[in-house]
Amino acid sequence: MKLSHKLEYACRVLAQLGRSHGQDKLAHIETLATAEAIPANYLVQILNELRNAGLIVSKRGKQGGYALSRDPKKVTLIEIVEAVDGELLERSFEDAGHSGERVAGIWSEIGECFESKMREYTLDDFIVKDADAEMYYI
Repeated sequence: MKLSHKLEYACRVLAQLGRSHGQDKLAHIETLATAEAIPANYLVQILNELRNAGLIVSKRGKQGGYALSRDPKKVTLIEIVEAVDGELLERSFEDAGHSGERVAGIWSEIGECFESKMREYTLDDFIVKDADAEMYYI
């Protein structure tokens, strides 16, 4: 399966924002870009799409930044996909020819299972909790 960098980056930046959800601080784009190793100029575009989809909120200015618009447990993976890479969900198989209908039906069924599975995962599943982080001892 080949997923876009855009979708991967969106999941990573949302997970990063999810770590601070509920706190009264906004994340700056430079901090997010550095923490998730995402080019800042590309991250701006992704954040705009996530904001337009209602998944994040933003505030301009010196005290500005980004935050999740709701609890990470209430943001499904399919919402993230729809926000930044809706083409992943498109199914366009022709049912022409002798086998076309059967082939299209199978791929359609697989697509439905894929979407169903994406509805099961939430952004909270992507968030690395402090207890999950690797411990290094000196």
